[in-house]
Amino acid sequence: MDKKPLSDLTDQELLQEAKKRKSASITNAFLIGFLIGVVFYSVVKNTWGFLTLIPLFLAYKLINNSKYEKEELENLLKERGLK
Repeated sequence: MDKKPLSDLTDQELLQEAKKRKSASITNAFLIGFLIGVVFYSVVKNTWGFLTLIPLFLAYKLINNSKYEKEELENLLKERGLK
């Protein structure tokens, strides 16, 4: 199924998308916390390497990806006066 741009969604679909993204942000927060925990454990055990760098990279990607999507959605909701 092709994903429609946010600007093409109806008001109801836009509100549903906001709910989906809120639950996805909770999941992302859990994953980021877990990855930071892996990094912390790695630092405590004095093992720098892939075990430390991969979780840092994944946490960075999750944080940046969700930030831009959230801003776009909030701007569109504000523009339409839905929230």
